[in-house]
Amino acid sequence: MSSASALPRFRDEVRTTAVLAVPLVLGHFSTGLIGFVDAVLAGHHHTATLAAVSVGTALFWLPMMVPMGTLMSLPPSVSQLNGAGRQAEIGPLFRQGLWLSVALGLFLFAFLTAATHALEPMGIAAEIRPGAAAFLHGIRWGVPALTLFYCMRYLSDGMHWTLPTMLFGFGGLLLLIPLGYVFTFGKFGMPEMGAGGLGAASAAMMWMQALGFFVYLARSRRFASLRLFARFDRPHWPAIRGLLGTGLPIGVMVMMEGGLFICTALLIGRLGEVPSAAHQIAINVASLCFMIPFGLAEATTVRVGHAIGSDRGALGVRRAAYAGYALVIGTQALSGLILLIWHDGIVALYTRDAAVASLVATLLLLAAAFQFPDGVQVLSAGALRGLKDTRVPMLLTAVAYWGIGMPLGAGLGLGLGWGPRGMWLGLIGGLLFAAVLLAWRFLRSTREDRFARFGAVASAAPALAAAPDAGLEAVAEVRD
Repeated sequence: MSSASALPRFRDEVRTTAVLAVPLVLGHFSTGLIGFVDAVLAGHHHTATLAAVSVGTALFWLPMMVPMGTLMSLPPSVSQLNGAGRQAEIGPLFRQGLWLSVALGLFLFAFLTAATHALEPMGIAAEIRPGAAAFLHGIRWGVPALTLFYCMRYLSDGMHWTLPTMLFGFGGLLLLIPLGYVFTFGKFGMPEMGAGGLGAASAAMMWMQALGFFVYLARSRRFASLRLFARFDRPHWPAIRGLLGTGLPIGVMVMMEGGLFICTALLIGRLGEVPSAAHQIAINVASLCFMIPFGLAEATTVRVGHAIGSDRGALGVRRAAYAGYALVIGTQALSGLILLIWHDGIVALYTRDAAVASLVATLLLLAAAFQFPDGVQVLSAGALRGLKDTRVPMLLTAVAYWGIGMPLGAGLGLGLGWGPRGMWLGLIGGLLFAAVLLAWRFLRSTREDRFARFGAVASAAPALAAAPDAGLEAVAEVRD
């Protein structure tokens, strides 16, 4: 292909990826703002409340990343089926995804119920434990709704329709602000619940989001032809196994990355209120920045999957990924610049505690340093998900995050006494190695001599309308 024709195609791909990603970015940004709302409400309630929410949020999201990542097998599966013209198989796949999400939600509810008894053995400071336990007791009731929400959201994303992610994300935010304020501070006759109130408000918001998305999918003309709720399907193990085969390594990989940050929060929680509160503020700001490359990575997953389903070959797949890389480099440069220039103003939005504010400002400078490696590693992971190449990336991230990042952070932060600053240097090291390893994996996997094995999913399969059982078997094969 000549460079004259390649450049316009690349520009079109960049434009398509950007249009697809904008609602995803804004939807993730709204999720990040939920953490911002929690941090602001908790910080203005009491420093101990902010520290408790920091630990409770960490213990909630660490296990939550496994079902969230596991359900990420839906967008590439749906986009490949859609690109290959096999829309009749999407409804059965989605219904099996619902069964999987219910099972994951119930399992996580039980896990969070037990996790409240682990705070003392984990060494969490005594003044933080009661609030953290109350937060977990409240938010656990929303977990089944959250897993169902992710299942419905990923179905919509895989069909190149990402606007609902944004709308329901901001809708949840608008619900949480008044609910969180009333429950935390005890307004309008409600008791003052502190951290526990924020947990209960978050659970209520999750159920409203899930119910709203269900109504939308059931009534939307855009999804009518997929017949998502037209019939009741019992759990079909081969189809669920197919989702797990691709999704569980994603879930483990997401958990290992998120676990690097979350375990950092838990270790810092051993140092007391001020370091824990400062870390919570800084990681919340960094998480807001992360929403942009995360949304771009999800859009890249869909575009890569669609390129495979449309049988565009290695060149088309690489073009889809390179568009994501181009966008993420630009957005990460902007995020890093904002953190470098306006870190003091950002800190002032969260707290008036001078000791906390001073430490947060330092941590935000370190956050600026990991913007590029963070963006490259998440975009590379998204491109690999589009290939359904998930098992080897899982091992690579294990080496980067837990073989390098965590030992480095723990050694500097706790061993040498550098505190939160040392732990954050460990984060930078882990993200840098992950960026290099995952980018190398994608480039290697899309070489012409290795690419053929990723295109098998686009082959013809029995039509579901004519043979439902055969269609379910075909769905079960949409995996790595």
